[in-house]
Amino acid sequence: MKFLVDMPASPDLVPWLEERNHNAVHAQEIGLATAPDTIIMARAVAEKRVIITADLDFGYLLFRSEKDVPGVILFRGGNYSEEEMRELVERVLETLPGEVIQHSIIVVDKRRIRITHLPITVGRNEQSSK
Repeated sequence: MKFLVDMPASPDLVPWLEERNHNAVHAQEIGLATAPDTIIMARAVAEKRVIITADLDFGYLLFRSEKDVPGVILFRGGNYSEEEMRELVERVLETLPGEVIQHSIIVVDKRRIRITHLPITVGRNEQSSK
C-alpha cells in the first residue's frame, strides 16, 4: 500500500512503513511541508496514497469532494509519541483490508478504530432537495 504521511504525523512512520513493504513518503520530503490540505489531498489522489494525519480538515475536504479517495488514517484524542503512532497504524493495517483503508476515513485513538466509508453521503439528499 502507498502512504503520504502528513506534517502532524511523525516522519519516522516512513521508514517503519517501508520496513513492512509499503511505499511511504512524508509531506516534508516531497516539498509539501507548508502546502494547503487541498494540494496534499490532490497529490495523494494522483499517486493513490492513503494520507496519515492528525489534521481534521481532510474529513471536511472529502465530504465536499464527494470522492471515494484518498483514504485517510486520522489520529484523534491527543498527542501521540512516535511509538504510539506506529502501534495505531499497525492496528489499522492488521485489522482492516487494504481496500477498506484506501476508501475510508479511519479515525484511531488509544481505545478504538472508527471507519467512515467514502464517499460521505450523509445529508446530501436533504440538501439537494431543498
